[in-house]
Amino acid sequence: MLDYLKKFLSKHQLTPEYLSQAEYWFDPLLAHLAKHKNTADKKPLCIGLNGCQGSGKSTLADYLATVFIHKYGLNAVSLSLDNFYLSRDERKQVSEKVHPLFASRGVPGTHNTEQIQRILLQLKNRQAGFLLPRFDKSTDNPYPKEEWPQIEQAPDIVIMEGWCWGVPPQGEKALQLPVNALESNKDPDQIWRQYINQQLKQKYQPLYQLMDVWLMLKAPSFACVYNWRLEQEIKLKAGLDTDKQTKVMTNDQLRGFIQHFQRLTEHGLACLPEKMDLVYELDEKRNIINCQQNSSFF
Repeated sequence: MLDYLKKFLSKHQLTPEYLSQAEYWFDPLLAHLAKHKNTADKKPLCIGLNGCQGSGKSTLADYLATVFIHKYGLNAVSLSLDNFYLSRDERKQVSEKVHPLFASRGVPGTHNTEQIQRILLQLKNRQAGFLLPRFDKSTDNPYPKEEWPQIEQAPDIVIMEGWCWGVPPQGEKALQLPVNALESNKDPDQIWRQYINQQLKQKYQPLYQLMDVWLMLKAPSFACVYNWRLEQEIKLKAGLDTDKQTKVMTNDQLRGFIQHFQRLTEHGLACLPEKMDLVYELDEKRNIINCQQNSSFF
C-alpha cells in the first residue's frame, strides 16, 4: 500500500476495506475529473459534494483531494461547510434578533456566507496566500486564526462539501407542517424555518452556482443519521484531550441536536438526486450499492 494511502487510513481511523470500495467507485471518477482538468481552461475545477451528517462526505472529500495531489499531481483544496460556522457570540446575536434556535450551529443562517463566497472566489481566481477558516466543534467556536491553514499555491481542484450544500429552498406549503417535536414545540410560528428557507434562497443558492460538478452520497433515509452521527462523536472524543472530551455531545443531546437537520436532510434526499451529476446510493452501513449518473459530463 502506498504511504499516502496508509496515512489517509490512519487519519480517518479506517480499515483497508475503505480503499477497496474507493478503488471501485471513486477511482474512475478521479481519473475522469483529472483528465477533464488537464484538457480544460486554467480555472480550477470546483466540485460540490452533498451528503447528510455521518454519510462519509468529509472522508470522501479528503480521499479525492489526497489522490488528486499524490497520484495526479494536481493541487487540490478541500473545504467543509462546517468550518464556516459563525462563532457562538455571532449566533447568539442571530438568536436574539430572529429566533432562539439559531444559537445552535448547523442550519442555513448559522454560516458565514460572505466568507464562503470570498474564499471560493479567491480559489476560483487562482489566488494564494490567504487563510482558510477552521471551526472547533469541541469548543463550538472557530479556532484562533493563527491555527488556520494557509493556501500556499493556486488550486487546480476545489472540493466543497456540506450536509446542506446544494439543497434548494422549499416551497411555501412544505414549511407549514412541523417535521418533528423540535419544530412543533420550539417553532410553532414557523419563524425559524421560514428564515432558514429565505437564507437558502438569498445567500446559499448564489454560492451553488460557483460549483462545476455536483456529487452526492445518498443515505437510505434520515433514520440513519443518528447512528452515523454517533460514530462521528465517538471519533471526535477519541481524538481530544481529556479536558475537552466532556464537551462532546451525549447520546440524548445528539438525538435533540439532529432534529435541527431533519427537515433539510429529508428535503435533500427527496429533491437532490435528480439535480446531482453523480449520486452514490448508500445502504445503512454506508456501503455504496449503486451509482446514478445524471449528466453528460461523465
